[in-house]
Amino acid sequence: MYEPIRDKSVHSTVDGPNPDFPHRSREEELDIQLAGHLAALLAVTDELRATQASADLDTAAERLAEQVGRLRGGRAPVRASTSRRRDHGPAALHRRAHALAGRALVAAASRADTAAAILAAERMDAHTAALEPRELASH
Repeated sequence: MYEPIRDKSVHSTVDGPNPDFPHRSREEELDIQLAGHLAALLAVTDELRATQASADLDTAAERLAEQVGRLRGGRAPVRASTSRRRDHGPAALHRRAHALAGRALVAAASRADTAAAILAAERMDAHTAALEPRELASH
């Protein structure tokens, strides 16, 4: 019914895979993705630390920095200056942090990284708790 394909695929090369083109495994890609989500969460956590002093946020920032460093092969993440203040209110920052923690949780689950998944879930809970009094008061 169908004629067999006689030409080589346009997606393959004569010499096989190109050694000049970087190839990463699925695990490496997941590491990069998870490190990115955790680094973004760390940046928002640092912004929150600039707006409100909290031992919980200080501890969370240190734990996030450790996880990002671990995923990046020991390279420490770039940290936001805690003296810099932005126009974002704490509620907006908590909502943003909650969303980032959710993304980190999904990536950690895909990678089967228990430590990062637990940290992301804890941060989601903390940001939910930080929003609840404000959300209830506004209704």
